[in-house]
Amino acid sequence: MENKEERPLNFIEKIIEDDLKAGRVPNDTIVTRFPPEPNGYLHIGHIKSICINFGLAEKYNGICHLRLDDTNPEKEDQEYIDSIKSDIHWLGFDWGKHEYYASDYYDQLYQIALKLIKEGKAYVDSLSAEQMKEYRGTLTEPGKDSPDRNRPIEENLDLFERMKNGEFPEGTYTLRAKIDMKSPNINMRDPALYRIKYADHPRTGKKWCIYPMYDFTHPISDAIEGITHSICTLEFEDHRPAYDWATSIDGIDHTPHQYEFARLNINYLLMSKRKLLYLVKNNLVSGWDDPRMPTVSGIRRRGYSPEAMKDFVSRVGVAKVEGVVDYSLMEFCVREDLNKRAKRLMAVLDPVKLIIDNYPEGKIEYFEAENNPEDPEAGTHKVAFTRELYIEREDFMENPVKGYHRLYIGNEVRLKHAYYVTATSVEKDTEGNITAIHATYDPESKGGTTPDGRKVKGTSHWVSASECISAEVRQYDKLFKAENPGAATGNYLDDLNPDSLIIIRDAKIEKEAATAKPGDYLQFIRNGYYMADSRDSSPEHLVFNRTVTLKDSWSKMKQKMGL
Repeated sequence: MENKEERPLNFIEKIIEDDLKAGRVPNDTIVTRFPPEPNGYLHIGHIKSICINFGLAEKYNGICHLRLDDTNPEKEDQEYIDSIKSDIHWLGFDWGKHEYYASDYYDQLYQIALKLIKEGKAYVDSLSAEQMKEYRGTLTEPGKDSPDRNRPIEENLDLFERMKNGEFPEGTYTLRAKIDMKSPNINMRDPALYRIKYADHPRTGKKWCIYPMYDFTHPISDAIEGITHSICTLEFEDHRPAYDWATSIDGIDHTPHQYEFARLNINYLLMSKRKLLYLVKNNLVSGWDDPRMPTVSGIRRRGYSPEAMKDFVSRVGVAKVEGVVDYSLMEFCVREDLNKRAKRLMAVLDPVKLIIDNYPEGKIEYFEAENNPEDPEAGTHKVAFTRELYIEREDFMENPVKGYHRLYIGNEVRLKHAYYVTATSVEKDTEGNITAIHATYDPESKGGTTPDGRKVKGTSHWVSASECISAEVRQYDKLFKAENPGAATGNYLDDLNPDSLIIIRDAKIEKEAATAKPGDYLQFIRNGYYMADSRDSSPEHLVFNRTVTLKDSWSKMKQKMGL
């Protein structure tokens, strides 16, 4: 990630530094929080929020809490909680002892609700959800009071107690704040505070059958925890008055402040948990961690590195205005990072046999192959060379077109790390498909140089036919083929990319790949960056996922734009 001292402060950092300078921060300690709802897996958009909140705490020697805002038991699951923790740790952040849950505060929230009722600031409403929407009004028309708005305090207390005791069906009653039905901000028109919900909670079980609403729970949780800077995305800007109302309730000692930043939008991707869940539930992907999914677990399984994603969100920056980031910038950051860390191996994805007729049968020769030319300290490994090899089918052309510099009859190319070879003939099956290419090698060209100093234009990667391993290679691409999925037809499913996964069942890879584990970053020379699959790969059946191709469309785009 770039050195933070080399870039100008973003608007949140300016606010924090002003607050510290003016003495507005209790104990001079910045306290932020990352507060996901455990109703799905985190996605790439959350990485920006994680980096902002934990990054600010690190920069200003403060504290960042992890708080799970678990206010909707029907959609929450321990699986999601575990995945959220794993994702944050993968990014390199830790909350230490500061792990909290909104459900930790249910007793306090209930007492606050009782206090509001007793003060005449909340009432139990019998309007249905449809009626409540009708009474709320519109952006241009004020709402109107519920018939229950002036219900006597004692009656409200009795009904709320009976709601808690489970005496009424779901939807019968709602506890609402008594604020202002004519407010220009719809969120302030007597928002709901509690609803009846008969659902077991992952942490509180059957203790409650009334649950506090998010807009009531979230700000009060911030206040209880002593959050100094509540940082959220722009869609919560209209909710800020409700946030301020909740944190100003009599008896709440700490008043945090909310600041909004532009969320991370990337073309070709969907960041809606609801839509991602639909893909999972309907088996359109293999799960939340499908490498095509924009989830943190998905990109981790695909082979993205945490360093690349931190670099990406740092380049995007922290702004107040929404925008869309180009997918190719993210891939550029991934390539930039993996280029420095990925081990180079030779893998032939569409193999055709190359037989070197003048190389001794049974002989095995070993060449030193550099693990990473960008990192001299990465060392080398040995790669076996034999009479029969595999090369990529596209690296031979029987009738070469102009400008083709790879192998064809009579042409000489360099086999990487090894020798110069010249194609002499081919074998074909009954349908005319080439099954083998015959060639001769120059023994004097060992290591890619010759005594006469001649050069060749083409270089091919290869693997030994007898000293390689077979593996399944999954060629992943974008899950959607449209920049804005669903924009043209109204249905994002219409834009699913049928070629988002192409499976190669029998790729040939040098034996060094057999030791690769999930988390080891690899580059298959000329083919792209890869990683062993964390779910399906095993010593008996190796599976490698393509992380990203070697093509860098972002650099080309920058050149066109003169950047």
